[in-house]
Amino acid sequence: MHIETLKTFCDLVETGSFSRAAQLSYVSQSAVSQQIKMLETRYDCVLIERGPGHSTTPTDAGRLLYAECRQLLERWHQVEERLRHPAATIIGPVRIATVYSVGLHALPPYVTRFMKAHPHVKVHIEYSRTNRICDACLNDSIDFGIVAFPVRRASMTAVPWRHEKLVLVCPPGHPLTRTRKVRIGQLVDEDFVAFERDIPTRRTIDRMLKEHGVAVNRVMEFDNIETIKRAVEVGSGLSILPEGTVASEVHGGTLVAREFREGPFTRTIGAIHRRGRTLSAAAREFLRFLSPE
Repeated sequence: MHIETLKTFCDLVETGSFSRAAQLSYVSQSAVSQQIKMLETRYDCVLIERGPGHSTTPTDAGRLLYAECRQLLERWHQVEERLRHPAATIIGPVRIATVYSVGLHALPPYVTRFMKAHPHVKVHIEYSRTNRICDACLNDSIDFGIVAFPVRRASMTAVPWRHEKLVLVCPPGHPLTRTRKVRIGQLVDEDFVAFERDIPTRRTIDRMLKEHGVAVNRVMEFDNIETIKRAVEVGSGLSILPEGTVASEVHGGTLVAREFREGPFTRTIGAIHRRGRTLSAAAREFLRFLSPE
């Protein structure tokens, strides 16, 4: 079996497209189909289910093969790179999944510094929800994830990174912007733009409000900070968000942020990966860059 066949299989699983997998390997779609058929014949099982509209989904056997092949391909890539570059050079890809707020606001400066220090490393970042990031860690389709409120589990290792202050965010001119700090009790019955219920930051904000006996009027729920900010800007309601994620809007005058008198309230950000996973030198070095503040 050729290593290129395994790469094509992994490309197909990751892209979900025969045409895209063919492009990545510079072969025809029929060649991709032949390679997948060869693998299925070899192992006497179906690895890829073909769905409507040319969609593809790995079977249980396909997911197992993908998880093992991905690690094998990474090791092979590292061997090739070590043959091409000095032994002291950190090389290879780093695959990270992160929630939108961290990936768009907190992470970019660290990625820039890391890539400047290690130009032979390719950093791949994808944005997703926390539950999907955990799944990706467990099936080894990423090196590690960066999420809010990382939870240590039997199957997962969590590495703390930073704490972000949670602040009240208002449109300019709202009465609560008249003081430097607000009491959380002043939010009673205010229209409120919230995260969706399954997002960890939402659960923390709900707990904050409940502990202080505050009932707000949730008018909208979204799965990402950028949409919440736009809703607050147009006057749909107030929100509670990490301070760093609204710095640009506060500077530009489209939003106003206020701290809580009862605070500070914070959310923890950290990296997670499957317990027992051996991280590549490049992934370990990236985590070193994310030293706790």
